[in-house]
Amino acid sequence: MDSQPEQSPSLEDCLKLLEGERDEQRLAGLFLVTKFCKGDDNASLRRVYNAVGFHFLDRLLRTGMGKGSVGGSGADNRDAYLKLSITVLAALCRVPEIASSKDMNLKIPLILEIMSKDSGSSVLEECYEFLYLVSTASEDGALTLYESGVMKVLTSQISTFSDDSHLMEIATKLVMLILSKLSLDVIAKDYLSELSVIVSTMARPFAVLQNSLKFELLHLLCTIISLNYLAPLHDALRVMPNGSWSYYMRDGIAAILHSRVAPAERLEALMLAETMVNILGGQWLLGQVNLPHKEDLVPVDRFLLLVLEQSRVEVAVLLNELAYLKFEASKSCSSIAEKILLKQRNVAIAFSLMEKIIKLISDTGGNEGDSIDESTLTNVIRALNETISVVLEYLQDAKEHGQRKGDDLLASVRIVGSYLAEAPFACKEKIEELLEYMLLIEGEDEQSPFYSICFLLPMLCQITMKIEGCNALASSGGHKAVMECLIKLIGPDNHMVENDSSVFLACDTIMNLLLKKEHVLLSLDESTYVHLLKALAYWTEDTEDLSVIMMASSICALIFDFTSEKALLNHPNFDGGSLNGLSRLIARSLASGGQDMSEDANAEADLLEIVNAGYTRWAPRFPHIRAAVEINSILLPTEEIRRG
Repeated sequence: MDSQPEQSPSLEDCLKLLEGERDEQRLAGLFLVTKFCKGDDNASLRRVYNAVGFHFLDRLLRTGMGKGSVGGSGADNRDAYLKLSITVLAALCRVPEIASSKDMNLKIPLILEIMSKDSGSSVLEECYEFLYLVSTASEDGALTLYESGVMKVLTSQISTFSDDSHLMEIATKLVMLILSKLSLDVIAKDYLSELSVIVSTMARPFAVLQNSLKFELLHLLCTIISLNYLAPLHDALRVMPNGSWSYYMRDGIAAILHSRVAPAERLEALMLAETMVNILGGQWLLGQVNLPHKEDLVPVDRFLLLVLEQSRVEVAVLLNELAYLKFEASKSCSSIAEKILLKQRNVAIAFSLMEKIIKLISDTGGNEGDSIDESTLTNVIRALNETISVVLEYLQDAKEHGQRKGDDLLASVRIVGSYLAEAPFACKEKIEELLEYMLLIEGEDEQSPFYSICFLLPMLCQITMKIEGCNALASSGGHKAVMECLIKLIGPDNHMVENDSSVFLACDTIMNLLLKKEHVLLSLDESTYVHLLKALAYWTEDTEDLSVIMMASSICALIFDFTSEKALLNHPNFDGGSLNGLSRLIARSLASGGQDMSEDANAEADLLEIVNAGYTRWAPRFPHIRAAVEINSILLPTEEIRRG
């Protein structure tokens, strides 16, 4: 007689065991659950959960941790119970309503405790699965996860995960979840070193992976380090003991820029590159790149060209889209306004990268042994010229449509100014045509033009070294804009700028114009130079910096050629106090030219000569200043002053 084939247990058999009165029955039922319940069978999983109940699962987990007992079992079965309980919990939490329950949320600290004590556990993957499923299922899940110390557990383990493992994928998702729910500056305050470890560790899979996780890592890395106000995090990354993370970053960015990817991903790669330059400097762009499917290393300057070319393309596309959106914005559609803001932010990223490349080329151009060869420089300059031409066309279009206010316009002026500071006579005719307009551009939050003038000062300072450039600036009225900018920089209500160079660039530009006044059609507005004279006196009142004193007095000496003491005192915005300040300034500057001139005074000899020469011309028209100079025992003979 043939024996009947052994029949596999059914779900009903399993449920009967789970509903049994003895722990042994329930344990047997759970072991069966792990064998035939599929992860996507939510209906069966709900029935299992309802049958076994949460309290038995809780006892089983604590028994596995050595904090309780099930069925009188001793320590010998703890590992098996721990594995069983976590496996079942992870499976059950694939059902959203189970995962979102308060009971499961309360298990997060226990699971993290297990992970921290045994990072090599055979159920580590199930632990991560449980954490992700529970923390994403409820509103407060991510906060519970964070407050339970997941950041420390993650950073202690991720370096042991293989790049393409499921563990690395879940770890990435957990970090992204926390970043989406909590402010990054709060996380950085609590876990600065952990964030730096996450960045340096995840840079490697970002570089080597060629699947969807690569783009998740791109988004994660970009989210963590692309906020420039997180200076402490950037400082921590600079001193990471394993510097190879920065090479992996370069490889990962290069792989994305080399591939056909969505515009958003390409922009994120450029954003990440821009942040890396902020952290490590422009030289980071000059490094060998290891691309997938290529046995040979890419030459050191090719990454620079790749980033520049992609930035150039991005600028062209974004400015074209912005011009179109602004035209559409006349329909007063709020969604259009939001799109414009997004495009403006994106083009600013591409501009910033290009500015850093301009600075890199400028800094390395004159040094021997640079790793940028001649052909690369030629390609860089070609790409920059093309971009500046596109930007100038954008500005021309904005001018024709009567637009002069907007952060995109201000950013456009900035990139033009950065490039023309290195190539002041590039696009000469177009610059002359647009100069007056560019000097009038205001940022979104500005009440009058200021930053646009600051951005153009390096170029203006250079072109005004020649008469042709002075005429171009004066004919556009730009000399008044520069004077008003200097007043804002040094006057009582001075504006804060990134560095002091803008002050001296404005001074030099004004000096260049005034020294060539006989060859330039220069029209000085009395109100403007009165305010400038007062600002110069204010700037120097409490300083001992001889370079400041001499620069200010030289400009004053040249402006005095256009006026007199009587005319100044008749101006409603000028009084005796202002005249006293200017008198002290001129007297101090001339006093620096005594017989025992200091080394600093010798360095300012050219400016002293300008003040001396000016003093001999106009001293008779300024009796108050002449008296102050004579009181200070200046060595210039009185009879020579009278003859002047």
